[in-house]
Amino acid sequence: MEALRREDPRRFGRFTVLARFQEAASAVQYLARDTGTGELAVITAARPALAAVPAFRRRFQAEARTAERLAGGWVTPSLETGEADAPELLWTATAYVPALPLAEAVGVAGPLPERALRILGAGIAEILSRVHAGGSVLQGLAPGTVLLAEDGPRLTAFGPLGAAAAAEARPGGQLSVRLGYLTPEQVAGKEVGAPSDLFVLGLLLAYAATGTTPFTEGPPEEAARRIAEADPELEAVPEELRELIAGCLAKDPAERPTAGTVAAELALEGAAGLARGGWLPERLAAAVADQEARVRALEAPEEAEAADTADSAGEPEDAVPTGEPADARPADAPAEAPATQTPTDPRATAATPSETHDTSNDVGTGTTNAAPATATAPAPGPGTAPDPATGDIGEDRGTTRFLNTGPKPPRSDRATTHLALPQGLPPAPGNAPAAVPAPVPHHTYGSPAPYPAAALPASTTTAQANTGAGGNGNGNGPMVALPLPPAPAPPEGSATSRRTLIAIAAAAVGGLVVGGGAVAAIGGGETAAATDAKPPAPKPRRTLPGRPPEPRWSYAHPASESAPLTTALWRDRLLVVTSESQASAVDVSTGKRVWQRADAAKGQAAVVAGDLCFVASPTEFLWLAPKDGTVVHRVRYADGFTDLPDLQVGRLAGHSGTVIWFTGSRTVTVKAPKPKKGKKKAADKRVVQAYFFAYDIVRRTEVWRTPVPAGRAPGTPLYRVVAERSADLLVRQDAVTLTAAQVKAAKGKGSIRSFDQQTGKLRWTKQYGTAGPEAAVTGDEDGILYAGTGVHLQSFEADTGKPLWRVDGTEGSAFGTPLVAGPVLHTTERSRQVGAVERESGRLVWRRSTEVPGIGSAPALTLSSSGKTLLASDATQVTAFSAADGERLWKFQDIGAAEPKGATVSAPYRTLAVGAHIIVQRDRAFYAFPVA
Repeated sequence: MEALRREDPRRFGRFTVLARFQEAASAVQYLARDTGTGELAVITAARPALAAVPAFRRRFQAEARTAERLAGGWVTPSLETGEADAPELLWTATAYVPALPLAEAVGVAGPLPERALRILGAGIAEILSRVHAGGSVLQGLAPGTVLLAEDGPRLTAFGPLGAAAAAEARPGGQLSVRLGYLTPEQVAGKEVGAPSDLFVLGLLLAYAATGTTPFTEGPPEEAARRIAEADPELEAVPEELRELIAGCLAKDPAERPTAGTVAAELALEGAAGLARGGWLPERLAAAVADQEARVRALEAPEEAEAADTADSAGEPEDAVPTGEPADARPADAPAEAPATQTPTDPRATAATPSETHDTSNDVGTGTTNAAPATATAPAPGPGTAPDPATGDIGEDRGTTRFLNTGPKPPRSDRATTHLALPQGLPPAPGNAPAAVPAPVPHHTYGSPAPYPAAALPASTTTAQANTGAGGNGNGNGPMVALPLPPAPAPPEGSATSRRTLIAIAAAAVGGLVVGGGAVAAIGGGETAAATDAKPPAPKPRRTLPGRPPEPRWSYAHPASESAPLTTALWRDRLLVVTSESQASAVDVSTGKRVWQRADAAKGQAAVVAGDLCFVASPTEFLWLAPKDGTVVHRVRYADGFTDLPDLQVGRLAGHSGTVIWFTGSRTVTVKAPKPKKGKKKAADKRVVQAYFFAYDIVRRTEVWRTPVPAGRAPGTPLYRVVAERSADLLVRQDAVTLTAAQVKAAKGKGSIRSFDQQTGKLRWTKQYGTAGPEAAVTGDEDGILYAGTGVHLQSFEADTGKPLWRVDGTEGSAFGTPLVAGPVLHTTERSRQVGAVERESGRLVWRRSTEVPGIGSAPALTLSSSGKTLLASDATQVTAFSAADGERLWKFQDIGAAEPKGATVSAPYRTLAVGAHIIVQRDRAFYAFPVA
């Protein structure tokens, strides 16, 4: 943090600039204050020399939109983005969060302890999981882009620009960006994918654990070979984390774990849960607190003070705005600032070499020549921002997507502009703009100087002198620029005319080039011409893709009361919550509790009974007034079923209209028969008698009962109605209540019983294929059953058992209970796959992953009232999909209370559809989210 210089803007929109905060290759960060609210903000302003390049502007804006999509959790939401039509000024604003860059934190306090490493890795992996869920690559990890805040890590870069080690504006509107990290697949010239982010995460965790990187031994010109061939040096990494980090650093991308797996292995309860009560070592916590105190004490500098500071600091060329708007130009600046100035900042001078181009070495395609630089990468430290990948990115609905990379000719498809590389690279003109250097790291606290850290290896090509194409004189890796021709316009009506055009070339491992008239972002389904004209402003979005909508309300069940047992909706007006101590009702329109009733303690889910709310407790049926919970009627089981004394009522099997179905049992004594003469009398027997009931909750009368086999002790079988037809009910018994004799008699298969709707008489019992007693089963009104058979899902005619079709599942997984929705059947698997198939044919419509790692319980499915949104809930998160095509809309996670001594929340999520909302519950926390 330092005082403002003369060339620094004093205002960005509604923000008044207070001080310089940090510098990076492509931007400068300022501390600022909102003139309306007084809140502190961090302004990330592109360097003016780069902001004038259209390709840079488009990429900067694309990465800003990516940050918006990922906002929440460990990504600080954006407050505002600068005007897109101001060519000299390009900026974004986020709320100020006191935090240290990882590189600086290691310098202040040395390597992080194991618990802090787990929280750091889990937090970043959670972000990567969200990115990869959209089929995209982040490219934003580096020691300078990962911050350590009081409550957990933060990520500040969302693409190559944010994590660039150096950036350079080239003639012809080109942009060269040097990235600081390599992965084995990049060394081999292969495409970068989600595993590449995991490799760089492994590098970062190894660096945070040791203060150095795991590929340090040997000359810098062999850095790429070591990354591609050498084993990482992880002896200094904590033993408990060594295997996981080694997995991230596997040479084969297919052998690396997914981001979700890394997050779960590092912190099963989530990074936020593990970080409760503090996570930073004492020295880092003190440094963060010191930073916050100094930042909050800042005042807007007087113009004279700003001028003096600027005079003493020097004026680097890249910091001089040209043609600034009034609110961004210092008061003492002339009306027309010169377009360029000779840099006087010693840091800028030291880092900007004279450029030379060598056309003797073929790079990548063999048709384009450029001089590669040496392979030594900068040491991680404050202000450096290396990145793992090369190539170009576009923009999709979720995150930034890798489109092309590596030393190979670009490929074309219908979604991209055809790319033609020139046969030779012309020498750089004498007045070519200089590279924008990464600032020299400097220490900002009164603590010891940063630990010496080994250089993070960048890419290696043929060794040259310490100058090169776009080099900065310190051997910081290749930066090769390829001029690109203007992209051809697509023919009218072609497929490419419906998407933004892309023209990208990556001429060397570690080099990224965006050039000429090409547009460097895709997505949104809008047409954009391949010219340097500014792209159309994005349409405003009320909800950012990937981020859950703001809940309409939230409700916390009181900690002084026992935890919820059941939840149910009453007429879309009340959320009725039962617990061991009472039942209570929450107004679904406001989230406010309206009543509580101890009589209904341990009650089952509420059901509509005319104008009353019906609840079944362990000893009686209750009818409650929805207004205040007053008990209007009650029927004790001893009174309502006088011929069945000591009746024990089980869980409700289902309900339809005014009728509920349930099981019950009682234990009776059967006297032994009179013995024959001379024989001893046998002992009396205790026998369980079980029944299946239908009960009208409006008339408060029993409809029918039918005897059924008793279940496992204590004897009440638990039934679930899997389908209701006009003539009968199809019922499944829970496997946990089957006796050993019943399992043996069924030969390990599950059974479905049919009961007559009018009389309750058992009509038949059938088995279906290889469906076991624990297999998921549901049915529809047409008499079709859908059952899990091994790893498959099959449909059967209920009355005949005839198989109709089969859907193959994921190896090692099993299907959960599917959900019937009109002409489709929504499916769920233990592998966390959710999908849709046609009910009639079994044809797969779509299948998507929730991105929760590993094999576990199949997510429970809920469909919104409109039928447009499908919610998948498990113990980790709630994932929202478009029911029509499976597009992932958003994910929601809640770790519960964050008190230092608060209990870890492990309860699964539950969802209930009510009107235009979905109510999400996890343990004591409830949220009402608007959904389509």
